[in-house]
Amino acid sequence: MKIFEVISTYAGKYFAVLVILTAVVAYLLPSPFLGFGSYITILLGIVMFGMGLTLKAADFKMVITHPIPVIIGLIAQFTIMPIAAFGVAYLLQLPPALAAGLVLLGSVPGGTASNVMVYLAKGNVPLSITMTSCSTLLAPIMTPFLLLIFAGQWMPVDAVAMFMSIIQVIIIPIVLGLAVSKLLPNVVEKSLNIIPLISVLAIMIIISAIVAGNRENIASAGLLIFLAVFLHNSFGLIFGYLAAKLLKLSVQDRRAISIEVGMQNSGLGVSLAKVHFADPMTALPSAFAAVWHNISGPIIASYWATRLDNEEKATNREDEAQPATIRR
Repeated sequence: MKIFEVISTYAGKYFAVLVILTAVVAYLLPSPFLGFGSYITILLGIVMFGMGLTLKAADFKMVITHPIPVIIGLIAQFTIMPIAAFGVAYLLQLPPALAAGLVLLGSVPGGTASNVMVYLAKGNVPLSITMTSCSTLLAPIMTPFLLLIFAGQWMPVDAVAMFMSIIQVIIIPIVLGLAVSKLLPNVVEKSLNIIPLISVLAIMIIISAIVAGNRENIASAGLLIFLAVFLHNSFGLIFGYLAAKLLKLSVQDRRAISIEVGMQNSGLGVSLAKVHFADPMTALPSAFAAVWHNISGPIIASYWATRLDNEEKATNREDEAQPATIRR
């Protein structure tokens, strides 16, 4: 068990590198990964089950004790990202399948990896966890509704069928995870350290299946898809931060909201695209996002962490430079 905990720690630490390597290998050698495509929905359910095992009542405490940052963050999540996706799709004149796929990416809830990025960025981690949990629970209503509004002009959207899919893939596994955690707390407590490993493996398999199955589409439109995902992610990070700043939230809250808004649950995007849209290219924006979000997240987290460290050092130097009488 100890060896699995060590592997799990390294898997979480080098998640971005593992995802990139998986995507590259699946692109160069697609054959071994093609068979995984039929298991994407099950794999995402496993990831969500793991999320349910780790959720606690305290994760929702901020909704009651400090609701304003949570509400601001959720409104930003479900307005900035779908609108940005719609705008980028028009700006780049994306083909219908890619446009609908980008809007789908912008309409899903925040991704669980965002919590780690907020921690690394020295942001408000409880706010990040609360936002991820709440946006995930709101997804059955918000995701189909936003898709109907913003993507219906490109491809037909069956909102009711999508609602049922999200219930099956997201809500039921989370509820089962919560139930198991309640009924078998000791077993779950001993297993918590290996849950990240299971989640990382599941996401790697999902990415490999999508990349392998869309090798030709990636070769022909890869640069365009990357540009769309890059712009979409950048708008989310920037405008999420600005929205929190405009409403005078703390620096830690701004960082949490920025990362939560900018990083989407790309696994859910891939799963919904595969089930509800006939064109396989619809899944590509979410597949690219799974890779890019795990590159941009650590970059901005490292920048913010370094900046905060420098500010704290500068403040300490100023305090030390002051006469003792003034410091008193």
